[in-house]
Amino acid sequence: MTKIVPLNKNTECTPTTKEAEEAVRTLIRWAGDDPTREGLLDTPKRVAKAYREFFSGYTVDPHEILSRTFEEVEGYDEMVVLRDIEFESHCEHHMVPFTGKAHVAYLPDKKVVGISKLARLVDAYAKRLQIQEKMTAQIATALNEVLQPKGVAVVIEAVHQCMTSRGVHKRGSVMQTSHMLGRFREDARTRQEFFSLLHK
Repeated sequence: MTKIVPLNKNTECTPTTKEAEEAVRTLIRWAGDDPTREGLLDTPKRVAKAYREFFSGYTVDPHEILSRTFEEVEGYDEMVVLRDIEFESHCEHHMVPFTGKAHVAYLPDKKVVGISKLARLVDAYAKRLQIQEKMTAQIATALNEVLQPKGVAVVIEAVHQCMTSRGVHKRGSVMQTSHMLGRFREDARTRQEFFSLLHK
């Protein structure tokens, strides 16, 4: 099992908050404004604080989120689906937001996990520099490795500001990605049942 270890904030390679704030001042000057004017004086501090929140997923171990499971399920082995998990992430190519919803499902094999953990799992990967395809696979793989269910399905639908606010400027475009493992990949009926539940 490949375990993702949270980044150590105390490593020598990690810039200080002061260095991060100075980098923001440099970007403000590069954009053509004056970081010493009144309206921008506290902007570097605010941006550094916001980035700490935006990218908090680097300090989280997704496998640890799923580590507490429940085995008293009275033999329940039908599909577990959590739909419409809202998330906010940032494109690793342009560092602009992409936002949307994740739908996560699995077929348990003797153990289940609390539903809030599924939402936290999505956030653990969303709060990093990402591409949607990779994020979809990461969520599915982590769930599969820890729970070892009979199958896992993850679908993500998102709007990307790198397409809507720059470049081609195509508003209203929604990107959909999916990653299927186990029964969801092998059994067309199981896969169809999952997709039908998403559109109810």
